[in-house]
Amino acid sequence: MSFRSDVKQLLKPYYWINILLSISYVTCKRTALICNFLFPDADCELDSRETEILFFLIIVVMLRTRKAGSVTMVNYLSASFVYTKIANLILWLYADVRYGLPYGAILILAALLLPEPTYTGPEHITYFRGLQTLEDELKSHKNIMWIICLYAAWHPACVNFAPVFSELSASYGLDNLKFGKIDVGRYPEAAAKYRVQDGPTSRQLPTVLLLSEGQEKMRRPQPDHSGKLQKFLFSKDNLKAAFDLDGLYQDCKDKLAAAKANKKTEKTE
Repeated sequence: MSFRSDVKQLLKPYYWINILLSISYVTCKRTALICNFLFPDADCELDSRETEILFFLIIVVMLRTRKAGSVTMVNYLSASFVYTKIANLILWLYADVRYGLPYGAILILAALLLPEPTYTGPEHITYFRGLQTLEDELKSHKNIMWIICLYAAWHPACVNFAPVFSELSASYGLDNLKFGKIDVGRYPEAAAKYRVQDGPTSRQLPTVLLLSEGQEKMRRPQPDHSGKLQKFLFSKDNLKAAFDLDGLYQDCKDKLAAAKANKKTEKTE
């Protein structure tokens, strides 16, 4: 099912155009007909400098996508587009400035006209505008369990995780089991309160908290006994297992049913 959704996502113009831009130089250089037209005096082979650039690109993409927490094919592509396009720009400029400049203009035009698609499905998320609004909510409704995502809008891992969190909120949200988000980039006091580093090199973004009766019960990622942060991949299945969302949902649903039954009993009496 995930593979089908990835393929469907890749059919959107943003992805296939960026894929074409990411492989443009190698494709043109290795296709004899195009190469002979663009580079009539050159061999249609990659020289040592071009190979070095591509090898360095592969290393950078692998490291950055891993740090971004990419868990699907679409996530990997989205996280790698910036680096692959920069590498292609360097290769085109290295080959011929007359080709590099138009390629750079195409990159700018594509970025302006084709922004990355965002999640448009259902969600049941409360977006808190500051730490105080979250604390007020926790104090006034202590019977509600909250799953809170601390994120930063500019952080690649948070961007990758956003649709996953939205889908989970739509599937598991109840009147007494709610999902919320707070942007620690805009509200750093929330990061300080929950001991989350919010800098560009942070390995704690996103952080997901389970709050019950206003108190933190668990979080991901979490430190081990030595204080070292344990790596956690924010996939749907991992979140469901780590927080036992199925069990949590059933418990909260049973409590709602019991509360309704008590109200009916009180009315009849």
